[in-house]
Amino acid sequence: MKLNNRLFAQMRAASRKMMRHQPVDTGKVIEDALKNASAMTQAAQQQMRNLSQLQPGAGLPGAGKTNMHDMLAELSRGLGTGMGAGAAANEAAPALPGSFSEGSHTNAAGSRSYKLYVPSTYTGAPAPLVVMLHGCTQDPDDFARGTRMNVLAEETGCLVVYPSQSRQANPSRCWNWFNNIDQQRGQGEPSIIAGITRQVMEEYAVDASQVYVAGLSAGGAMATIMGTLYPELYAAVGVHSGLPFASAHDLPSALAAMKGDFQRRHQAGKPIPIIVFHGDQDKTVHPANGDQLMAHARDATDAMAVEPGHVPDGHAFTRTTHKRADGKVHAEHWVIHGAGHAWSGGSAHGSYTDGKGPDASREMLRFFTTQR
Repeated sequence: MKLNNRLFAQMRAASRKMMRHQPVDTGKVIEDALKNASAMTQAAQQQMRNLSQLQPGAGLPGAGKTNMHDMLAELSRGLGTGMGAGAAANEAAPALPGSFSEGSHTNAAGSRSYKLYVPSTYTGAPAPLVVMLHGCTQDPDDFARGTRMNVLAEETGCLVVYPSQSRQANPSRCWNWFNNIDQQRGQGEPSIIAGITRQVMEEYAVDASQVYVAGLSAGGAMATIMGTLYPELYAAVGVHSGLPFASAHDLPSALAAMKGDFQRRHQAGKPIPIIVFHGDQDKTVHPANGDQLMAHARDATDAMAVEPGHVPDGHAFTRTTHKRADGKVHAEHWVIHGAGHAWSGGSAHGSYTDGKGPDASREMLRFFTTQR
């Protein structure tokens, strides 16, 4: 389902005015747009009506000024079963023997905190490092519980760092993957995440050839950005329910991309080693995004194999692998049949998880080790 093109045209015009800080009656703009919004969900329309009640020039709830990033976070909650509908289990997750400590990194683009898990098996010898980027409304603790990546770190001996998006940067804690400055090397949030990665590498013994980045939803979109902009830093990328590189540049194009209508299809540089998971019933980020993430890999593919599978008492899935001429798999695409917008194989101790599998965390780590 594609959203109304006329609606997007009106919203783009409003966006340009807002970004130039010119006076604009946002209520009137939104109400006019709603007249042509028949393709939108009722929930999304209601979000727009709520926004239209703001006084001209006023900010969104909890923000100091009109901000298109905040607007996306508000509207995205109305697009199907979006980030914000999940809930973690009441009981505590099992304690782990490693350390899970807090840190922070600051550069010219700003500051972000993070949490780092160091497994009990860490001896000071160079170890792999996995950078995990959470989805909207999540935080490092929630994401660690849901993905069980710290549990796997105990098994494999890798370090895991979880950068944390701040509410000041985005009230719904979404990574701002749709903002132009946050799609550029050395700028915005990519520079901060790369800085966190390098800071951990300086403070701990990390094998520089085994540094990886993965994420969910908005975090998955940002993981793609990181792998594309910093190919010398990240050896491979894992994306769950995410979006392609630079698939949006403002609010309307972000909403369009989430529904599978892409404004940009170009991906710079050589194909990055990538593993993608996406539920074919995802109503928040359309499964077409998973297909589009594979487009760059397909261009460099010498051989492709399609393998159906089924998790006992769980989801069926289709796994497509792409190999280069040397026979090495450089991309995998897992389509999970019947799954929605949730981390496949995750734990109910965290939000946005689907325990019916397959185990995305374990498969990502397996794929990462093949890219050495």
